[in-house]
Amino acid sequence: MQYDQSVLTRTEQRIFALRTLYSRAGYRSYRMRKFEDYDLYSKNKDFLLSDRVITFTDTNGRLKALKPDVTLSIVKNIEDTPSELTRLFYDENVYRVSGSTGTFREIMQMGLECIGDAGNRAAAEVIDLAEQSLGLMAEDNDYILRISDVDILTLLIDGMTDSGRVRSEILKLTAAKNTHGIGRLCADNEIPAEKCETLVKLLGLYGTPPDVMPELTDICRGTEAEAEVDELADVLKDLYPQGDAAERKIVMDFSIVGDTNYYNGMAFEGYIEGIPECVLIGGRYDKLMKRMKKKSRAIGFAIYMDTLGMLGRTAGDRAIEEFFDRQQ
Repeated sequence: MQYDQSVLTRTEQRIFALRTLYSRAGYRSYRMRKFEDYDLYSKNKDFLLSDRVITFTDTNGRLKALKPDVTLSIVKNIEDTPSELTRLFYDENVYRVSGSTGTFREIMQMGLECIGDAGNRAAAEVIDLAEQSLGLMAEDNDYILRISDVDILTLLIDGMTDSGRVRSEILKLTAAKNTHGIGRLCADNEIPAEKCETLVKLLGLYGTPPDVMPELTDICRGTEAEAEVDELADVLKDLYPQGDAAERKIVMDFSIVGDTNYYNGMAFEGYIEGIPECVLIGGRYDKLMKRMKKKSRAIGFAIYMDTLGMLGRTAGDRAIEEFFDRQQ
């Protein structure tokens, strides 16, 4: 089959390339309604980027909402099959408040979800596809995937204090990589210096997983997070079978926090040179599954296609052209 790129916009070319990538990896397209019962979002406002949702009253009197998020809709509607693995991808529009104008925007989003028996091997697969997705949008050295582990971070912080207020403050300072602020907060709340130092060392880690893991193992040895480090190593062994960095554009950065009420385990963000914002965000959300009374595990990511529009005709466009050429 011949592909005439001239009839597609750049965004459509990117979507087509990503759909092809995910289909070949065994993921199937998932379509959903543009709206859900408002109750779904009102009960999970802290999962959303904004608690402002566009609502309307249906003909039967029920309050509906234009969907501000895709993952919540998928989790609500998909069958719970914890012993099987369901692979889905989507390209949908969501409706959110713009951070710059404060008005509602229709945002194009694409992503995938791995749900069910989604263990460490599935996590490695999703991270690999996240990196490949960035690679389709840009060329080598023009993108980076930053990964973290929310459980390692929260276990260390939970071992520092029983105070919910102090814990929340530490998480905020962690996301900002404000190690001086963490030190002051620990001193003010009589948190042992060695526990504060362990967290500061964790935040100081930055580099490829093969380089960082030995240091991470040393930092967490004897702490509440030691077993979780072993879990992380099990995921990474599938990404780095030879034990070296190879050609991957992945770095570890423990300032990636996410919402700890929903997320656990691995979390990650993707960036492309020339775009000042995160273009891809994802992670494991087993806690969300439990909150919605499902036994399945889950991990996935979303790509903000509108944000990719900040790129001009760059390496990303050439990468897509090469992708289409390979399909001829």
